[in-house]
Amino acid sequence: MDPATGQPRDTWGSKAAFILAAAGSAIGLGNIWGFPTVAGQNGGAAFLLIYLAAVAFIGAPVMLAELIVGRKTGLNPVGAFKALAPRTAWVFVGGLGVLTGLAILSFYSVIAGWTLSYIFKSAIGTFGPEADTAAIFAEVAGNPIRAIGWHFAFMALTIYVVLGGVRDGIERWTKVLMPVLFVLLAALAVRAVTLSGAAEGLEFYFKPDFSKVNGSVVLAAIGQAFFSLSLGMGAMITYGSYVSKRDDLVSSAAWVTAFDTSIAILAGLIIFPTLFHAGLEPGVGGPGMVFVVLTSLLSSIPPAPWGGIVFGTGFFMLLGIAALTSSVSLLEVPTSWAVDERGWSRKRAALLLGAIAFLLGIPSALANGAVPWLTSLPGVGTDFLSFLFTLFGQYSLVIGALLISLFVGWVWGVQAAGEEVRENDGKFPLGRLWAFLIRFICPIAIMAILLNLVWGLFGA
Repeated sequence: MDPATGQPRDTWGSKAAFILAAAGSAIGLGNIWGFPTVAGQNGGAAFLLIYLAAVAFIGAPVMLAELIVGRKTGLNPVGAFKALAPRTAWVFVGGLGVLTGLAILSFYSVIAGWTLSYIFKSAIGTFGPEADTAAIFAEVAGNPIRAIGWHFAFMALTIYVVLGGVRDGIERWTKVLMPVLFVLLAALAVRAVTLSGAAEGLEFYFKPDFSKVNGSVVLAAIGQAFFSLSLGMGAMITYGSYVSKRDDLVSSAAWVTAFDTSIAILAGLIIFPTLFHAGLEPGVGGPGMVFVVLTSLLSSIPPAPWGGIVFGTGFFMLLGIAALTSSVSLLEVPTSWAVDERGWSRKRAALLLGAIAFLLGIPSALANGAVPWLTSLPGVGTDFLSFLFTLFGQYSLVIGALLISLFVGWVWGVQAAGEEVRENDGKFPLGRLWAFLIRFICPIAIMAILLNLVWGLFGA
């Protein structure tokens, strides 16, 4: 029951609707530029194969664990742990997920706001061959009024979707946005692989050179698989809480994982041919790659000038859609908590928590040149946005996923989890394999990621 209305808890209208929504939650900016960046820095094709194995044997099992917890309880992350482990400290794992979702949304919206700005700039032909793309990005990200304004615009879009609820908001818009995202990706990939020099990019991407594989490459692949699925922040627990008991959780998790992985691979089909077409080395990454390097490349796609305008505008529309489907899930996590645990109406929860995320994001919006001390935090050596990303987008997610794996594998137990999976038809394909992975392999792999992050932090 919904505590605020006294009505039955909302559910997805169909299994397909849930799969699209959950895939949209996982698919974000990290898939579009994060995966090609890490793949480029770690050898291309060999990294891709290790990444696919990590998705199958680490990412998917943790995702299934989160979905099981959500559907079993029908509650937000805090309520779920409270129900499965009452009067224990495990409830703080759910609280960490709610806090993480809100914190990530605060800076994620800033970056997504830049993307909205670039859709319009690309459409009017701002990025020509003579354009100073570095100066344009500095003006967009460093101008406080514009940075905060675009941050506000994107947050308003996110709040609008979440206000509609599960079926009339998230599900309805996901059914529109996800097919558009796939069409844009496919169209851009087709154009990219037909560019001159694209064959070299495809060879780098699909012809493995295992001499480049070492321990750091393996850890990078595991980490990327983990981060790309948006695990550890309670989003899949929240989305799983809206899943019907009639739906098969195993196949749903498999489809979500497959969609997310397909998007990452398609993104590589856009990025690598484009980079090799321009004679650039793979591995250029992050916002600088997208908003400075890639922008000038996209604008030069033949036939000039319309090829570049159409290709560039389509690419930034793709980024914007991917960002929106992820930001909706980020806001839905704390919104679900407020509705379930505090008894707030969805309208009050979405508006108030969205406003809080917007206010929390203002320092990130000012951290790219507008305010000097936010651009380089004293004693930290990085900007405020990057600091939040490291704290919540890396450490918090890893810790959350590790604790969820340990909880499902050892505290609540794989037997109880298996019973929930069998709720719909009495079957759990590969149940023994999943139990082994969630109890042993996943915690060990996630702990390795955490130790690697700590190792890098202290520069050892």
